[in-house]
Amino acid sequence: MKIADARAVITGGASGLGHAVAERVCALGGAVAMLDVQDAAGTQAARELGARAHYYNCDVTSEAAVNAAMAAAAAAMGGLNLLVNCAGISGSARTLGKNGPMPGEQYARVIQINLIGTFLCDKAAAAIMQKNAPSEDGERGVIIHTSSVAAFEGQIGQAAYSATKAGVVGMTLPLAREFAAFGIRVMSIAPGIFHTPMLAGLPQEVQDSLGRQVPFPARLGRPEEFARLVQSIFEITMLNGETIRLDGAIRMQPK
Repeated sequence: MKIADARAVITGGASGLGHAVAERVCALGGAVAMLDVQDAAGTQAARELGARAHYYNCDVTSEAAVNAAMAAAAAAMGGLNLLVNCAGISGSARTLGKNGPMPGEQYARVIQINLIGTFLCDKAAAAIMQKNAPSEDGERGVIIHTSSVAAFEGQIGQAAYSATKAGVVGMTLPLAREFAAFGIRVMSIAPGIFHTPMLAGLPQEVQDSLGRQVPFPARLGRPEEFARLVQSIFEITMLNGETIRLDGAIRMQPK
């Protein structure tokens, strides 16, 4: 499949990595539906990207909301053959903090959004994709997870976040094996330190310091580089059931 033929749902598509994917898909002729809870940013993004872009408010922790948004997106785009899961939160906090142990509700919220939300979107998208007409390779769709290098080298304060990102990696292969019967591939991307809205709020000297931690290139990752990898995964059929680190060879330190 070519990216120009993509009918893509992108969760967390109103900003950051998700928005970069939406921009690239639209620029190359595909259609996108951005699912997010940032209504102002999502509506503006859809307006700027043009007629092939759509925005839907969707809380990925709600199964009913996810199912409804996927159905609406597929109807608006005339199909669905790509899902990119970018919705997520960092939820950084020490398990034993200054104010006492982390509340279980705080840990659970990170799990609900990052891990369960990804699963809910996966199954809703796959249920639609399985009805697509197959390509010459028998392919009907592609699902991409956003993991993190924290899945492998979680830092202090990332117990919840790292657990979710490791969980996303862990379900990639089982889902790829199951969905193979329907011609649906499943992949994960594990970004390193990327220039996202969260990092953009930090002082420039802090951003530069973070960039220098990357062996090569010694800078923050660019969202468009993430989007280019999404395109490659979509177009290279043999990529399936694997997690690709996109990190400039960084290996995170304990803190």
